[in-house]
Amino acid sequence: MMAPMEFQYIPAAELPHTTSLYRAFLEDFRSVSEFYSHSPSLAGVAQAAKEVRYPAATRAMVVERLRVQNDLFGSGRAVAHNLDRLGAGAVAVVTGHQLSLFSGPAYTFYKALTAIRLAEELTAAGTPAVPIFWLAGEDHDLAEVNHCFWPSGDGLERLELRSAEAKRGSVGAVRLGNGVVELVSRAAGKLQGPAAEFVGDALRASYTPEQSFASALGRLIARLLGRMGLILLDPLDPELHRLATPVFLRALDEHAALSEELRNRAAALVEHAFHAQVKVGEQGTLLFWTLHGQRLPVRSVGAKFSVGEHEFGGEEIRRAIEKVPIEFSGNVLLRPVVQDTLLPTVAYIAGPAETAYFAQVSVVHKHLLGRMPAIVPRASVTIVGPHAARLLDKYKLSVADVLGGSAKLRELMEREALPKALVEQFAAGEQAIREALQGLRGPLEKLDKTLLGALEHAEGKMLHQFQALEQKAGRASAFRAGLLDTHEKELSTALYPDGQLQERVHCLLPAIASRGLEFLGELSESIKPGSGNHIVVLP
Repeated sequence: MMAPMEFQYIPAAELPHTTSLYRAFLEDFRSVSEFYSHSPSLAGVAQAAKEVRYPAATRAMVVERLRVQNDLFGSGRAVAHNLDRLGAGAVAVVTGHQLSLFSGPAYTFYKALTAIRLAEELTAAGTPAVPIFWLAGEDHDLAEVNHCFWPSGDGLERLELRSAEAKRGSVGAVRLGNGVVELVSRAAGKLQGPAAEFVGDALRASYTPEQSFASALGRLIARLLGRMGLILLDPLDPELHRLATPVFLRALDEHAALSEELRNRAAALVEHAFHAQVKVGEQGTLLFWTLHGQRLPVRSVGAKFSVGEHEFGGEEIRRAIEKVPIEFSGNVLLRPVVQDTLLPTVAYIAGPAETAYFAQVSVVHKHLLGRMPAIVPRASVTIVGPHAARLLDKYKLSVADVLGGSAKLRELMEREALPKALVEQFAAGEQAIREALQGLRGPLEKLDKTLLGALEHAEGKMLHQFQALEQKAGRASAFRAGLLDTHEKELSTALYPDGQLQERVHCLLPAIASRGLEFLGELSESIKPGSGNHIVVLP
């Protein structure tokens, strides 16, 4: 049994690359409330639950299809129980992600764990809720999902599945092919720790040549999170797609009104000094049509519509939607409305970029659905391994120091690399400079008050040069030891790879293997939905 993990928290608004809209969402929701329907608090989600109108026939059909899907994924008893609860009237806490190889970046799991945690909290507060993960495989960009970055003792390795079917259809339906066998073997061979065998077996059982990107990820998540009751949903199911037919028809028929409302919303965001995530043109319809294997936008051209090189009348497209709805899908602004037509969604667990999208999506929600779920930030996490922890301790650094960027990190490491006696001498020297210049303040003020500005300027320049000398001395000391470059690279790769948060690059599976299966449960319990805190997991 491993020792309990230690968790620390950093306000998410203090993380690098945080947009002004997301910072306002986290720190002052009232300032952005006009762009969303409900606050990200438990009370806001409970209020959203009161607005759900979900036909019994739709509920029965969706639960039936989800039973079939989750049985195929091998989800188990906890999921079957939650499907019973969904059938009996529970609401849904939904999240999802694209179908990246081996689950892709770690935040795929953080989204799922946040949904699980929020559903538990809602249920405990009196609103029965279940967590649902949307396996987003409608897109056609295979290059977005055919790889992951695998951390190990050797550093960070890009694993890419080159042999997957080179077809132009939805990535969710693309078969993995024989090349996945060697890739699974390579990934599993790098796993270490108490759960290495379990995670390796889960990979081998999930990622086999005949599986698709959707079914493989579904099987993997079912093995790792099924015991927590996470329901999986594959939207490429033809029966589920048929339930979205009315949404597609209205998006087509009312495209002009929707476009105008979206442009007005974009203007309102800009007026508040925020950035509109999606540019909406006058010809857009929010719809894609998959023709001859290509997913193409449907554009309005006068009284007709263009799809690639083809031109159609409105009635032609309406008949196609009614006949083969599986060929149609929504863009980033319509997809959430399709999702919330299929499900009794009260909260969507979103990343920072998605949260910004929803400032525009809310217009579409209210127009087509008459309601909108609460948008709740996903958990944001940095995991500190034993080696990174030793380096942080050696250089007296925090994770926040590493997230400050390479220049700041280097400066702190160089300063700490100095011998203690020399550090004390530099500190004494800096203090002596300050005291000497302070001693001149009184006489200069009596002589000519205008000289005080020159004194402050001189003090700033002298201290800057003195501190630069200290950094150079630290650099020289570290180079003599021959370790600084190596340690800086190791820390950055482990905690802030390529200037990005760890969760956006590292696959989580090696961490699960090294920390044990209890890790997922402990991490879930550390999540505080709606708080906006970044979790630092220490060894």
